[in-house]
Amino acid sequence: MSVVLVGGMDRLGEQYRAEAKRHGVDIQIFSQDEQGISAKIKNADGVVIFTNKVSHQARNRAFKAAKNEGIPVLMHHSCGICSLGECLNCLEIIGKSSASTTHQPEY
Repeated sequence: MSVVLVGGMDRLGEQYRAEAKRHGVDIQIFSQDEQGISAKIKNADGVVIFTNKVSHQARNRAFKAAKNEGIPVLMHHSCGICSLGECLNCLEIIGKSSASTTHQPEY
């Protein structure tokens, strides 16, 4: 699974990578807004946005890019290692449920 992290603290970058590796996830980290972030997000399986450590513009740009591609987005106000772990667990559950669902009921 490939996840993009938007926000967070620069000094925790290596710890974010270690937590992602522990979950078997490839992670790209963008601690601030960047040009071309939309193109980098479109190949991800999920997006995590830490809302307390990112600009509104970066958050909005990442959210819009992910939603346009149908990629699940999780926003968390905290930006700790445990918060990332929780988000990765949620994305794993989302991925398993969508992979096992072959028929969508009609209402």
